[in-house]
Amino acid sequence: MTKAIKVIEVKSEIGAGTRGASMGVDAIKIAGLDFNSRFFKRHKTVEVPNENHLLLEASGSPYAKRISGILTMVERVEKEVSHTLNENQFPIILAGDHSTAAGTISGIKLAHPKSRLGVIWIDAHSDMHSPYTTPSGNMHGMPLAMALDEDNLDMRVNNPDQETINYWYQLKNTGNIAPKINYRDLVLISARDMEKPEEYLLKKHKVKNVTTTEVRKRGVERIVIETMKYLEDCDLIYVSFDVDSIDPTISKGTGTPVPQGLTEKEAGGLISRLLTYKKICCFEMVEVNPTLDKENITAELAFEILIKASNAYQNET
Repeated sequence: MTKAIKVIEVKSEIGAGTRGASMGVDAIKIAGLDFNSRFFKRHKTVEVPNENHLLLEASGSPYAKRISGILTMVERVEKEVSHTLNENQFPIILAGDHSTAAGTISGIKLAHPKSRLGVIWIDAHSDMHSPYTTPSGNMHGMPLAMALDEDNLDMRVNNPDQETINYWYQLKNTGNIAPKINYRDLVLISARDMEKPEEYLLKKHKVKNVTTTEVRKRGVERIVIETMKYLEDCDLIYVSFDVDSIDPTISKGTGTPVPQGLTEKEAGGLISRLLTYKKICCFEMVEVNPTLDKENITAELAFEILIKASNAYQNET
């Protein structure tokens, strides 16, 4: 029997370089209203308080912008996700920027410290930068590095100050667990825009990255079966979906669009098929930015995928 779904809203955008992602959750909810859906009425919903007031202040370290606020948000998300899992509910997280995914992973580990956690990261980016390697300082490019306890000093280009280093250490060690995941238990899907430090890590650790071309050539069904087979030694699996994995010709409402992305059908097919597996313990959707869109199209696509995900979970085999 499936667990009750609990929707966790995280309207935070302090990790992004472009403003507007904090409005993505409400844009998805508006799309639901436009479709006359009762999804948000049917499922319990909780909102995690945000730190977006920090956007009106100086960003701090150029290599980890607003890192103190990121730590606060990661700890809040960690607490809510852990609480949801301990209540025997299935968390669906709707978030602004992707940095808070580090809190999602930490929350899963806090609730299940002895379980081996797999991560399926459907995203145009690998999000493995650290303050030592980041070209932008935007922390939505760092959540997997936090979860992997990765500094990547071999490819160091920046010299963050001691305060930043201290905050970074705390981010990697939330829940007093580090690393929270292993490279072997990570699968990237449609990641196609990485800098050299990230490419170095992918190659060094032989990270599985399923390209958009592979999805198209081999088909969603085969990709899902092989991905789950690859992660078969994991006890639990978390699926994180960034809407920038979808091609920008279809979905413009996101802050970091990259060409050669998935179609809506491919993305929806991947997620709906993945969520039929019992090992999937959590689903997350991030980076909808309606300020960059027209007629709320991206949020509507995201809502349709959200419905496919929830229906697939509730009808899991």
